[in-house]
Parts: sequence; C-alpha cells; structure tokens
Amino acid sequence: MLEDLADVKLFIIQARHDGVPPSTAVTSSSMVAYDYARGKYDILDGRAMHGDQSGMSADTAAKRTADLDAALRQRDLRLGFLVHDVSRMRRSAFDRLMRPLGVTRAQWWVIAHLSRQDGMMQIQLADILDVGKASLGAVIDRLEAAGLVERRPDPVDGRAKRVFMTRKSHRLLAKMQDLERAFNARILKHLGEADRDTLIRLLSLIRTELVDMQDDDTSA
Repeated sequence: MLEDLADVKLFIIQARHDGVPPSTAVTSSSMVAYDYARGKYDILDGRAMHGDQSGMSADTAAKRTADLDAALRQRDLRLGFLVHDVSRMRRSAFDRLMRPLGVTRAQWWVIAHLSRQDGMMQIQLADILDVGKASLGAVIDRLEAAGLVERRPDPVDGRAKRVFMTRKSHRLLAKMQDLERAFNARILKHLGEADRDTLIRLLSLIRTELVDMQDDDTSA
C-alpha cells in the first residue's frame, strides 16, 4: 500500500503542476512521475533545487515544495522496502531451488564462499557469514559428515582449523551454478545488459556505504 500511495502522490503532484487531468496521470507510467521529480530537484547531487515557480503565490510555491519533499521521502522509503523485499524473496526462491540437491541455505552459503576462497579459517568464515562460531561449527560438522568439506590444521597455528572443499562439493557446486544460471536468467529477464551493469554499480555504491557504517561502528 505504501508503494501505491507514493506513486499516486507523485502523479497527483505532476497533474496539478502540468495541468494533466489526474485520471490521465494516474494511469501513466511511474517513470513519468520520477522523471518529473528529478526535473524539479537535483536529486543526484543531493540538493533540493527548486524548479520554476514564477507566477505562483508564496503559499502555492511553499505547498508545491512541501508536496515534492514528501513525495521524494516516500520514494526513498519505497526503495528501502524494495531492496529488502527483493533480497528476502531471492533467498527464499534460491532455497527452494537448492532443496532437491539436499543442501540447506546455511550449507550452500558456506560452499559458495569457499568456492571464492577455499581454505579459509573457520573463524574467518564465521565473520564473513556473520554467524556465531558455534553455529557455523555445527553447519561444517554436517557438511564434513556428508563429505562436502574437510577441516585441516593451519600450517602456522596448529590450533586453528581451515576449511576446504572436497571433490564431492566441487561437483555439487557445478550443479548449483547450473541452476543459478537458469534462476538468474528468469529473474533478470526484463533487464538488459546495460540495466544489469547499472544495477551492479548502484548496489555496489550502497554496499560501500553500509561497509563504511560498520567500520565506523567498530572504531567508535
């Protein structure tokens, strides 16, 4: 409901200013509303640059500015909910995809990270996955019992354990990757190559800010 209200708010603001009948505006593409908002505000630069307000009374101009500010705040709230929902729904869908292979989310998450950096220390893997050492230990115990990973002593610190993939887990990973390629083709089918590159760039910017926030919290 929040998303619908935000869209309607933007459309009505556009209609009032441009003289478009509200019924026409509401049935238009949401991109029209966003393009309109971007045209009145320099959003990318982070500054609210007001559009042409000539011929308006002070009260009308103030009301228009307040409406635009409220609409843009609603848009940012919508974006936050959308990022959260897409992440949650993608994880759930991928879990269902992996279920026939007999691996849980925690298990395929471990295998996926080991495929990027095999032989990580168990404590390092726990930090990356943001789970407790005991919880990760139980997951690795099950993976090891299934022959999917093996623990080896660290050559420098014999008390530390490193976790390695096995031939069996490499075969499992190949199946996972085949399923993931088909999965990504399905969920990204409406995005062109340029859209995907842009999405990666924008999400990477957000991720960088979140990492910086974590670093700030750690150093505080």
